[in-house]
Amino acid sequence: MTSSPILESGIQQRHKLSSKAVDNGDVASERIFTGEDEEEEDVAVAAEDRRTLERRLRLKVDLRLCTIAGILCSLNLLDSGVISSASVTSMPTDLDLTGNRFSVSIFIFTISSIAFQLPSTLAVRTFGPRLWFSFITFCFGLITMCTAFIQTWKQMIALRVLLGIAMSGIYPGLTYLISTWYPRREQQTRFAFLQTGEVVILATGGIVNFGLNQLDGKGGIAGWRYMFLVQGLISMVLGLMTFFWIVDFPEEAHRSFWFLTPAEQELAVARINADRKDVEPDPFSWGKVFVHARDPKVYGFACMFFLLNLVSTALSYFLPIILQNGMGFDENQSILLSAPPYYYAVIPVLLSSIIGDRFRLRGPVITFNCLTLIVGFCMLGFSEQVAVRYVGTYLATGAYVSNWAALSAYQANNIAGQWKRAFTAAAVTAMNGAGGIAGSFIVRSQEAPHYLTAVWISIGSHILIIVIVVIFSAHFYFANSLAASGKILLEGVEGFRYTY
Repeated sequence: MTSSPILESGIQQRHKLSSKAVDNGDVASERIFTGEDEEEEDVAVAAEDRRTLERRLRLKVDLRLCTIAGILCSLNLLDSGVISSASVTSMPTDLDLTGNRFSVSIFIFTISSIAFQLPSTLAVRTFGPRLWFSFITFCFGLITMCTAFIQTWKQMIALRVLLGIAMSGIYPGLTYLISTWYPRREQQTRFAFLQTGEVVILATGGIVNFGLNQLDGKGGIAGWRYMFLVQGLISMVLGLMTFFWIVDFPEEAHRSFWFLTPAEQELAVARINADRKDVEPDPFSWGKVFVHARDPKVYGFACMFFLLNLVSTALSYFLPIILQNGMGFDENQSILLSAPPYYYAVIPVLLSSIIGDRFRLRGPVITFNCLTLIVGFCMLGFSEQVAVRYVGTYLATGAYVSNWAALSAYQANNIAGQWKRAFTAAAVTAMNGAGGIAGSFIVRSQEAPHYLTAVWISIGSHILIIVIVVIFSAHFYFANSLAASGKILLEGVEGFRYTY
């Protein structure tokens, strides 16, 4: 028997074997045997071997990529967790953060992040994931640590600008990298793994911040300074570990440390080529990147991320303030009680993503999450009972975290081509950041305890997301029908179909 370098099937040696890829949305192998006996049994054995190897490959990639991706993406939320926890300590007084200066510190971070997202995302391809992610993660940690030693609000603003530059490529770069490793039907669950890592670390960071705040005054250092110092040092160590932990793109997986065998790498490449035929990027040119600005889908995806982060920024940065000023909890209770909603978010993000991948649903999952968030904000804004309002933060947090995974899969499933993936990831993350700018100003302290401006804007933004999803789903349905009849070619790829 002669065997494919990808599969080792254990078929009896008297059979002659040839393989060819079948494009049915997944990679399959069709075996043709010259012998008549046991032909169906041999094909079944080969198919089972294929499934076993794919499961092994997915597990390897999940453990090496999704784990570190979740940790690295948590740095953005970790920053919001640190600064939001610090906002209910002595930091505003120590740094003279009066008026809207705290909101400006969030705003300026987002502006610098938006400005550098596209070049930083392209740098992932230019320098490779291992070098680039380790470098920017180390820089993030160093700047965070330096924040512990600032004395004025102006110094804080300056460091927030640098922090935004360092953070700019992490989320879009990792979204891009993950989308290159998995077929479209597997992506939402992997984005859910990423979000799970984010929110678990954010929630744990809130508890750590509570503990660090108990050190207030020890060694003459304020508690909020310990928060920045410790988490900055942890991030620097993580940056060094990232170089050895994270993996390269599928076609360059052999450069990663202790990762795939040559046969497994070939299988990884074959899976993606069968799904959408875009493993190998074209030679880089700015024209090949910006040509995708003509696609209106990119702007629709970007608008949805803007509307989503409008809400997520308001909650992630201001939840301790809402708990303290809106619900009457004290400083330490506000820091501690901001953690459980993020632990809860793990449940809906995983469940909704598994269902979305299992049935290849994107629009209905996004719509359900939007409706759940609307219910949560109604409880938060219109109830007088603290318990009901606090439960509302659980529903809202779980819904927006779930929609991060769902929207990431929605955009990644409906584009093809390496440079289009990079451009779209940068574009949606830039608008995600713009939503963060707007979100940093919708929670108004004078509107405590119900913060009705934030509540109504959050509800309205998610109604708009539902409207965009309905329009996109109708467009994708008719486009798929035309492609099936041979009238149009979607994304320039034969056999490509939209997922909605």
